[in-house]
Amino acid sequence: MLRETGGIPHTSEIDSPRRLAELLDEHAYLADEGLATACFLALRMGRPLFLEGEAGVGKTELAKTLAAVLGAPLIRLQCYEGLDAAQALYDWDFARQILHLKAAEAAGITDAARLEGELYDRRFLIARPLLKALETQPSVLLVDEIDRGDDEFEAFLLEILSDYTISIPELGTIRAERPPVVVVTSNRTRDVHDALKRRCLYHWLEHPSFDREVSILMRRLPGCTAALAEQVARAAERLRAADLAKPPGIAETLDWAEALLTLGARDLDPGLAAATLGAVLKHREDQAVALRNGILGRA
Repeated sequence: MLRETGGIPHTSEIDSPRRLAELLDEHAYLADEGLATACFLALRMGRPLFLEGEAGVGKTELAKTLAAVLGAPLIRLQCYEGLDAAQALYDWDFARQILHLKAAEAAGITDAARLEGELYDRRFLIARPLLKALETQPSVLLVDEIDRGDDEFEAFLLEILSDYTISIPELGTIRAERPPVVVVTSNRTRDVHDALKRRCLYHWLEHPSFDREVSILMRRLPGCTAALAEQVARAAERLRAADLAKPPGIAETLDWAEALLTLGARDLDPGLAAATLGAVLKHREDQAVALRNGILGRA
């Protein structure tokens, strides 16, 4: 039974990987047994879930769907080179602080100690994703593409995920009353340190099997016929087997099928497939390989 929260389950009420898979399916995310089990264990054990795999296999989408299943806001931290603690954690709103000083000056307030105390009040603190996730219960924190961040940020993140506390010198320590559900993703553009992986439960996401990809296409694109879904999935399978710089993920397959449907296609016509190739392959050299080798023919 679900608690009376508009049908939204609490994590403790998701009693098996199968039940979690069913809930994800209700939100159009088809998880296989391995992924559903890893996700279930992360929820039950209160551990971050580290998802690694090629781009476009559904890592970020899982976090979004999990937030929908739990009825919790998704708080996303997009990693990039140069990301530091201030951008991920918190910052002070200097513009508002200056306005406050000017207002105090106009009001004739000259008590320096009082003004300093007021300047570092919580109302002037801008919560970035990590702080926001600790203060929001419940929440799902998505740390997206951790492999794009620096080693220093990795170490900082490990410290945060160890005890879910943040120390702000001017305000003290902020501790999460209920730790967020954490999903960390990596496209494996570089190796992530073992120390961070040890803190998490790990799962590698493969490209979906042919049957699962067909199911995903038909589930996510209601207008997609079984014939078109099978032909697109088979063509995507051949593209992944080719020597491409960036093989298509399920995200690109969905885009391709949607583009074909938008043009009124009911079958994977080679000419129409070639005309819409930019929806599935994003490198000119990869498109040339596909066209030269006849990969886009009818499945």
